[in-house]
Amino acid sequence: MESAKKKAEGEVHRWFPEDTRSHLHAFRQEMRKSYEALLPPEFIQHRRTARKEALLAARSLIDHVIKRLEEAEKAD
Repeated sequence: MESAKKKAEGEVHRWFPEDTRSHLHAFRQEMRKSYEALLPPEFIQHRRTARKEALLAARSLIDHVIKRLEEAEKAD
């Protein structure tokens, strides 16, 4: 996972100048702080949990499709 992150960061370095990346990073941090100040902590936690559940649902769908493809390959 770490290598994928480094690869993605390498892609960003290729496309955006350092000052742009620095500005975007600072912007993201400030936006996160403003959301946390504006929204109740319970909302943030529920949002995070809902996002995780959505990703788990997508994973189960992908796993199901892979299983069906493998079963179809065995049937051939």
